[in-house]
Amino acid sequence: MSKKYELTSDKVAVMGHDLYRIRALIDIPGVSVGDIGGYVESEKNLAQVSGNAWVSGNAQVYGNARVSGDARVSGDAQVYGNARVSGDAQVYGNALVSGNALVYGNALVSGDARVSGDARVSGNALVYGNALVSGDARVSGDARVYGNARVSGDARVSGDARVYGNARVSGDAELTTTPVHMSWGVYHLTAYCGFVQIGCKLHTHDEWMAIFSSGTYRDLCSSDAEYAAYGSMFETARLMLSV
Repeated sequence: MSKKYELTSDKVAVMGHDLYRIRALIDIPGVSVGDIGGYVESEKNLAQVSGNAWVSGNAQVYGNARVSGDARVSGDAQVYGNARVSGDAQVYGNALVSGNALVYGNALVSGDARVSGDARVSGNALVYGNALVSGDARVSGDARVYGNARVSGDARVSGDARVYGNARVSGDAELTTTPVHMSWGVYHLTAYCGFVQIGCKLHTHDEWMAIFSSGTYRDLCSSDAEYAAYGSMFETARLMLSV
């Protein structure tokens, strides 16, 4: 098969890597012969003779990273390290995909989102805004992670789950449905899949019941009324989730 693109003399240096802008040599969907694309360090970064993968705009792919299948990387996005973007996945905006991260299927990563470490984003999942997916985390299915949300550790977010705002899903947590968010004045609570997060503290519902019974964390509150408010919100969330 004919080569899809060539490296031009338009070069930029990024983190010690010399990247070259590409030019299309054949027509592929959305790209015509002669069209100028984004930047790659070498032909190993973008599949050359198979699939319709393309890098456009000022997007950059370098290191041992690879874009293949029918995937697209565009805008000012960067894919580097040992990252892989494949299938029909798209990475665009100012998004970064790095480390050993994989983005595949019909997944979209956009905005200022970051996917790093050994994280995986797949299926029809969307990661956007200022969201961060890292560690060994997995985001799949029709899940959405956005805003300033963080998914890390060995966490799993799947199904129709939505993680957003300043929510944090970490450790071994598994989230398959949208969390319940509650606020009462300055008090905030997030409940999901048997876990309840109050402030920066995350525990199972049984652990919270023991905590409120024993008075643990009372010293972190400014008054008995504040502590009681958290207890009331927890009980409401517990009943809503039927845990």
